[in-house]
Amino acid sequence: MNNSSRVFTSAAQQAQADRGSAKAYERRMAEGFPDRVTEELAKFIAEQDTAFIATATADGAPYLQHRGGPKGFIKVIDDKTLGFADYRGNRQYITLANLSENDRAFLFLLDPGRRQRIKLWGRARVIENDPALIARLFDEGYKARPERAILFTIEAWDVNCSSHIVTRFTEEEIEQAFAAVRAKIDELQTENARLRAALSARPNVATAADGDR
Repeated sequence: MNNSSRVFTSAAQQAQADRGSAKAYERRMAEGFPDRVTEELAKFIAEQDTAFIATATADGAPYLQHRGGPKGFIKVIDDKTLGFADYRGNRQYITLANLSENDRAFLFLLDPGRRQRIKLWGRARVIENDPALIARLFDEGYKARPERAILFTIEAWDVNCSSHIVTRFTEEEIEQAFAAVRAKIDELQTENARLRAALSARPNVATAADGDR
């Protein structure tokens, strides 16, 4: 048994068969999906400053919540486990309540600047009263108060295609790009001034020739 049925449930497989796409996924079904943190995944996670975590109640009612922080706020604990600090918010505690009765969870990571997205299926648990773990997950200097930790155990993950992702950049990324442009402009202006000065210092060859006539 591999983990393909975690991603493609029997209902999903039936939908694929009914609509003619089952053959395209035969190899993936046979091979299964990656279920550990690879170098590729770790690098992607380290660049993310936002994520969406999906949970469900005991009877299956879904809920989706945004989580964010400094770039790399989701940390790799080991090759099967991700973790992040849970900050003080609006105190609705829906995600926490869902996880208390149903530990199945889903992480959706979207990087608009690079037009990439990764889906992770797994199970999550809330860790209370563990200062050492919170300190490990908290980004020093970030202006938020961590109250607990959430650990996510990966059961499967997959890379989505880039279709329909609109390219967007953060203010920091735009500022970095403009800084490079400004540096290039300064370099060109300096070179232009140097060439103008060199040209001004040269003798006026045309005027001297006219005087000899």
